[in-house]
Amino acid sequence: PQTGLGGRVERVVTKHGMTLLILPRPSLPVVSIQTWIKAGAIDDPAEKAGLANATAALLDEGTKTRTSVAIADMLDSVGASLSASASYDATKVSLKVLKKDLPLGLDLLSDVLMRPAFDPKEIEKVRKRIMGGILAEKDEPMAIATKAFRKQIFGKHPYRNPVDGEEESLPRITQADIVAFHGTHYRPNNTIMAMVGDITKEEALLLTEKFLGSWETGVIPSSKVQPALPLTSKQVEKIDKDLTQSSVLLGYLGIPRSHPDYYAAGVMDYILGGGGFSSRMMTKIRDEEGLVYAISSHFSVGRHPESFAVSLQTKNQSAKQAIEGVLQEISKIRESEVTEAELSDAQRYLTGSFPLRIDTTAKLAFLLCYIEFHQLGLDYFDRYSQYINGVTREDVLRVARRYLNPETYALVVVGKQSEVQVP
Repeated sequence: PQTGLGGRVERVVTKHGMTLLILPRPSLPVVSIQTWIKAGAIDDPAEKAGLANATAALLDEGTKTRTSVAIADMLDSVGASLSASASYDATKVSLKVLKKDLPLGLDLLSDVLMRPAFDPKEIEKVRKRIMGGILAEKDEPMAIATKAFRKQIFGKHPYRNPVDGEEESLPRITQADIVAFHGTHYRPNNTIMAMVGDITKEEALLLTEKFLGSWETGVIPSSKVQPALPLTSKQVEKIDKDLTQSSVLLGYLGIPRSHPDYYAAGVMDYILGGGGFSSRMMTKIRDEEGLVYAISSHFSVGRHPESFAVSLQTKNQSAKQAIEGVLQEISKIRESEVTEAELSDAQRYLTGSFPLRIDTTAKLAFLLCYIEFHQLGLDYFDRYSQYINGVTREDVLRVARRYLNPETYALVVVGKQSEVQVP
């Protein structure tokens, strides 16, 4: 399909079942490759949260033929970068390399994808590093609030767990678990690869066959995870910390990326609290009333319903009033339509900032994988503005009434509870 990208995206499914997306951009002698394995923290076994993340973290820590030092040295010698990380829904492996060094880059990329060593010594190093991060978060109020909030919102759904895992789950992950996770999910027929830069379709197909042609397909288990259910009653958790200020999260179960309300919800969120200094919550609760240091809202989306959350930081003594202010703004956006000016400001920002999401080859490769993963269609680049500009004031009111409720919500307050006074 022709796109508004100054080029044509080619979509090819290889004989091994890998979806390959190619966008030639010959103006710079660079190629960015984004590889998405369709498995993430959502696929972690219940008792072994952090497995997908640990597997991803170990990919470039040595293969069957190369040590982690050898991999790093090869990348450095040509100024290339390679990184891997897991999210809730997918594992992402990124490579950026000069055109002349593309064969070397793909040789390394195929090696870490297909033949990671998962050496016990490296596993312990990675485990220690991840555990250090988990323990450090015990002193971060918003990290504490986020963990508690996700448990309220998601119940038994795997989105409840941090992608990194937990202090209790990380030690349970064995080498056999990591090898099995890799062997099950890291298959070409469970993979999307986007190549953007100084590369033609013919070159991409030849190089993919050369370096990934021996990657064996596998039977990908179908997910048994059921989406979480919305809250039926108010959930409040107060976490006592001897701090002068409170960190607060208030919110709801959201929607999956595939939901037709996605665009209307995004516009509504921008007007309510997601639009930085122009949002209602920022104007009223921070600027006019001076109740908070910072406040914002965010509609997260994933393969399954994610969360809608308002986050704020305030003095302990102002927490109760600030939370009441948030609930008032939620009530208000559910009671009457937003103004024409609010709607057009939100639409102008959301459509105007879109090109910044595709201003580098790396961002383009990421977005191509995202579009394929969520099955948005390759004409998404052209249609995004239409989707946003098609949102009406009635749509904003409808989604606010459908997904926000000033009576039924999850609330977490981390602060000195004797001063907070939240009922």
